Order: sequence, then C-alpha cells, then structure tokens
Amino acid sequence: MTPSNIVGMAVVKELDVIALTDHNSCRNSPAFIKTAKEYGIIAIPGMELCTLEEVHVLCLFQTLEDAMEFDEYVYGQLLPVKNDESIFGKQLIYNEKDEIAGHEENLLISATKIPFQQVYNLVHRYHGIMIPAHIDKASNSLLSNLGFVPDDSEFTCAELKNMGDLHHIRTENPYLFQCKIITDSDAHYLEHINEPVNYLYTKSRDIK
Repeated sequence: MTPSNIVGMAVVKELDVIALTDHNSCRNSPAFIKTAKEYGIIAIPGMELCTLEEVHVLCLFQTLEDAMEFDEYVYGQLLPVKNDESIFGKQLIYNEKDEIAGHEENLLISATKIPFQQVYNLVHRYHGIMIPAHIDKASNSLLSNLGFVPDDSEFTCAELKNMGDLHHIRTENPYLFQCKIITDSDAHYLEHINEPVNYLYTKSRDIK
C-alpha cells in the first residue's frame, strides 16, 4: 500500500478518483498526489481521524497544503503511545519513487484527544469536509461507539460499508435522511481496492 502502488492499482482498475486516508496521518499524501497527477487521476488528500471516543472520521481536503496543516494539528493531539513494530508493523513515509523517506514513531491507530463533536468545525477550518466512516460497522464507528447521532451534529455526508444497511440505519437515525451517503473500498490492501462500481456524478473533473 505504498503511494505509487495505490495509484498503479487505480490505473489498472481504471478509476478516475481516489483518496488516501491513512489513520491519523496525511504524511504520505505528497507522494500520492504527485504520482496520481502523472497518471491523470484525481487524488484527494485526507485522513481517517480517530477521535477521543475512537470514532473513525474521514477528513478530505481540497488542497495538499490544507491537509498537511491539518496533519500537523492532529499530530499534536495524538496520545503519547509509541508504536511497537513487532505488533503493529512499521509506519513508513514514502517519496514519489516509493523510497522510504521516514518513519513514524508514535502509534497512529490510537485515539486522539479530539472529541467527535469538535471535528466538523476543526476540519472546516482547514477547508475540508468530515464524513463519519463506515457507520454501519460494529467497531470504531459513530453508531457503535456513541450509539446515536448527536442532536447538534453538522456533518452532511456519511459513509456506509454496506449500502444494504441504508434503509434501517436511516430509519433508526433520522438525521441521516438529510445527509448524502457514500460507499467506497475502505481498502487496507491493494487487492481490496474496488473495481469502478461506485460513481459520483460531477459537472467537471476537478477536486473542488
């Protein structure tokens, strides 16, 4: 799952747009963006933020600069837990040639000190959007960890792992009727990147 390999698989599968959302980090986005541009693929820099409640939230940005500034803020909100490579593996940062350019010592899959209810305004400050991730999953999701959608929520899009869950989840959580719902690969391995079976209809091929 190096940046160039991700882009390469997207080319093989004839995808038009892909997003990179590492856990609590955007530090592989520069290589990802540069490689995708060479192949004419729309690349969205992002992060899968783990909140204080261990709710996963996709954070997507219009520009690499905004993503990297957000990364810097989130890094300061990580819990002071060192990565144990014998358990969790290496956390590597790559350049556009898929050469190792660095590694991250702090454990990136742990929770941050950012509460879920602060994410919308925080991401908006960096001109991004928040999307509660895989809300139908039994762990690390808004509905599994909080058990409900907070009344003062402001997010306008949510992600489902299984679109077959949409009707009953919306029925149980009426707030979601006013949200756009997306589904995607949520791939942690190259072979899990979807074929082009999901579509977004847009007026132009532009990230903005």
